[in-house]
Parts: sequence; C-alpha cells; structure tokens
Amino acid sequence: MKNLVDLEKKINSELTTKINKTEIKYDQIYIEIDKNDLIDVILFLKTNKDTKFRQIIDITVVDYPERNQRFKVVYLLLSHEFNQRIILNFYINENEVITSLTSIFPAANWMEREVFDMYGVNFKDHPDLRRILTDYGFEGHPLRKDFPLTGHTEVRYSEDKKKVINEPVKLEQNYRNFDYESPWEGTNYIKDQTEKNDQKN
Repeated sequence: MKNLVDLEKKINSELTTKINKTEIKYDQIYIEIDKNDLIDVILFLKTNKDTKFRQIIDITVVDYPERNQRFKVVYLLLSHEFNQRIILNFYINENEVITSLTSIFPAANWMEREVFDMYGVNFKDHPDLRRILTDYGFEGHPLRKDFPLTGHTEVRYSEDKKKVINEPVKLEQNYRNFDYESPWEGTNYIKDQTEKNDQKN
C-alpha cells in the first residue's frame, strides 16, 4: 500500500485487538503492541499483500531503569515493494522473555544475540543465544544505563606473568578527581591562582 494513512487504517482494521497505538511521523508508521502479540503482528506485516514488510532492519532496546517495565523493545521492518518502514515496539520487565523471530526472519539471529549481550534481554526458542560483542566471561550488559562507564574488569598485559590478564578496574586517584570545568572558563587551579594574585594586588 503506497499511502501511509491507508496502510495505518488497514493495519488497525485487520489487527484491531492486537494494536495498542499507531502513529505516523517522519514518513513512518509507529506501532505499539503487547509482547504476546508479537508473532501474530509480525506474520501479518510480512505476509499480507498490502503490507509486504519482508525485511527486518534492526532490533534494539531502550533502557528505562526507573520504570517497572524497564525495557522498550523496538523492531524496524522494511517493505522494499512499497518503500516503507514500520517501527514496532512494546514494553517488558527486566526478566521477561521474548519469543525469537529467527523462524520468521533468519536475519534476526545476530540482532537478538546483540540485544541479549548488550541489554540482557532473553529470547525464547533462539537457536544459539550467547554473547556476540563482548568477550568470554564478560560481566553485565554494557548498554544498560546502570552499567558503570569504566566497566567491572579491565584487560591488560602483565609484565610479571608475561600474559594478558583480567582484573577489577582500578582508577588512579588523579582520574577520580577529574576537573570537569570548561576549558574556556579556566580550570580550578588556574582560577585559584588568579584569585590569589588579585588578592595580593
């Protein structure tokens, strides 16, 4: 369907009970659903002759650590035939499990592994759900907002042991007291010296 308004009406009329909200913005349709309706909605969007969203572009997550439903899961689909995109999303709790789309879109395999690695979101019936971007034995999920910027461990070469080792992050004291002032305003030690000079004069 070439017209976004008609496409939105078609989706709402066919999937009435499965759509929570639709919106057209930035020449794309945004659809909010419930987690349990994911497979039905995806199958409709992929197979219906008026939609034909036959390619999955990406799967990602937005982290809201202060909310009960911490994660917003986002799917981006593309229809080559109609040159249209749909952004599908729903909210889940931290420990909820999502049904894998690998049986519908084989390309979802690595995307779901990335979401699992970076956010810790689990997928049911995934053929090979393991980390894909971080190293073996990595702790935590780096794109969660409560993950420390320095990480939990660091990797370095040890001259004593003559090998690469993992160890807890140890920040030197001068990095802990970093001066965050803008260089245009002058750093603290320069401001202090300027004030002392002004008091002498």
